[in-house]
Amino acid sequence: MDYELIIFDCDGVLVDSEPLADELLRDALADHGLEMTVAQVVETYVGRSMSAVVSISEQMLGRKLPDDFLDVLQVKTFAIFEKNLKAVDGVEKLIIGLKEHGKKICVASSGSFEKMDVTLGLTGLRDYFDNQIYNSSQVKRGKPYPDLYLYAAEQMQVEQARCLVIEDSLPGVQGAVAAGMEVIAYSVRGDDDKLKRAGGLVFGDMNNLLGHIV
Repeated sequence: MDYELIIFDCDGVLVDSEPLADELLRDALADHGLEMTVAQVVETYVGRSMSAVVSISEQMLGRKLPDDFLDVLQVKTFAIFEKNLKAVDGVEKLIIGLKEHGKKICVASSGSFEKMDVTLGLTGLRDYFDNQIYNSSQVKRGKPYPDLYLYAAEQMQVEQARCLVIEDSLPGVQGAVAAGMEVIAYSVRGDDDKLKRAGGLVFGDMNNLLGHIV
């Protein structure tokens, strides 16, 4: 397929934020009585919006979380990012290679714009995408529904069949497939089988992706 647009997820695909954020979320939930392992946090929440995280957590707890739960968590998360966040190995080289081959690129993430400004800014990736950054607040339904990917393709003026999505989560892969797009599943968490069954073509090294796209 001659792809015209490459749609990147952000957390776990562009920036190596997942391990840091997952541990902080585990600890924050434990503080409010919801005990989970990091593996359970990944299984339950990765790829979903923070509003969905709160909704799912409240259902599991059987009660509301504090109104400032996300605000407190974000402050702690940004502080850790300032010290430790890095770009995913090989992704900047991939982005440069795609642009050299004339491919359009954009971001479609469940993360907030504020969070992406921080993470993409800290890792030096922000300028590659200009204003082509979209998130789930702009659509009715977030991942695993196709709405965000379809919105991104519409904004970039590219037919969905000419789009390739790079995702790392099961909801992300499911949403891309539902949108009628090809999807590469970047897998470093040992969940290859789930991602394959969902329809993702699994890769574990960004340094090897360019030759499979262009």
